Amino acid sequence: MDAAKVVSQSRNQPDALMAPTSDIDSQLTSIVSDLSQQVQVVVENMVKMIKEIDQSSTEIVEEIEKCKDTALERKRGLEEQKMDFQKTAYAVLNMLNSEEIN
Repeated sequence: MDAAKVVSQSRNQPDALMAPTSDIDSQLTSIVSDLSQQVQVVVENMVKMIKEIDQSSTEIVEEIEKCKDTALERKRGLEEQKMDFQKTAYAVLNMLNSEEIN
């Protein structure tokens, strides 16, 4: 009888071990599925952020170009004023030199 009992228990052990394994597989599948969904949400959020950053950087580059253009125009204006001032200064110096000579 004891031998029959041991054989009976050894036959039942694989069944007992298989049940927890399938539960573990089910839990792992659930965890992997949840993790996959979370990763997908994170990736979608990252793509949105990348698009926003790209849009912002495009706007910044456009603003920098406008500022460069404005700075160049201002530089040209200042150069013209400088030239006018120098011409006027030379004219005054020439007039003063002419008066000293006479």
